[in-house]
Amino acid sequence: MAQRPAGGAGSGGSGSARRIEVDPERIGRWVNGFAERHGEVHASPGSLAWSAAQRSVTLTAADGATAVLEPCVPADASVPADGSDAGGPRELAGLEGLADWVAPPTVLALILIRRGGYAVGLGRGAELISHKVGTRYVQSRTAAGGWSQHRFARRRDNQADALVVSVIDHARRVVLASRDGEDVRTPAGALVVGGDRSLVRDVLADPRLARLAKLPRRELFDLPDPKFVVLKQALRRGRAVRITLSEPEATPGAV
Repeated sequence: MAQRPAGGAGSGGSGSARRIEVDPERIGRWVNGFAERHGEVHASPGSLAWSAAQRSVTLTAADGATAVLEPCVPADASVPADGSDAGGPRELAGLEGLADWVAPPTVLALILIRRGGYAVGLGRGAELISHKVGTRYVQSRTAAGGWSQHRFARRRDNQADALVVSVIDHARRVVLASRDGEDVRTPAGALVVGGDRSLVRDVLADPRLARLAKLPRRELFDLPDPKFVVLKQALRRGRAVRITLSEPEATPGAV
């Protein structure tokens, strides 16, 4: 379970806030623990106040603690069958309904790219079933001025363009399994991206990756340089439920 600063999110200043990432398979256990810590003596998930929005679920415990859950892609089951008020509040049918709601798509596409390296892959569940990781030289910035600066800048841009083209080709082959212009692999249900924002944008601007660009997206731009171990980390974090946890401050002297 990863923990990260909440970036200013809080609960009106009445307590601390932090962000964590929980594997979707463990969400039931996590909610049980949340209820035990913040509910009544024999608190259970059924005693929590549940509310659902289009992109998140907020749990409120008896002591005022809240947990905002954001899945990779909210399950279609969270949308009314008739399609009405799809983005409005909605009650979930207890813990079992929540577990279904936070379940990520079976197949995730992954594209990580930074100047000098890349990693693309396809995940089925928690396993990588196809991947390509590599390096490609992109010159660092120079302090030289005049014509030298322009020459280095052009060379650097050309190298970055070549990197983008390479990643596009790998994404078509590894993620889409494109053959003779036709995508033959099981479609991904969401896209996980990381690395350099501008390079990711350039990769997804290619019309041959239009299907990937339209997918629900989880952005992980805090990942380090793309390597195989980082690609596996991206898959785990891409599937995870993001939780912003706000807990009341302990009363001084309380036992």
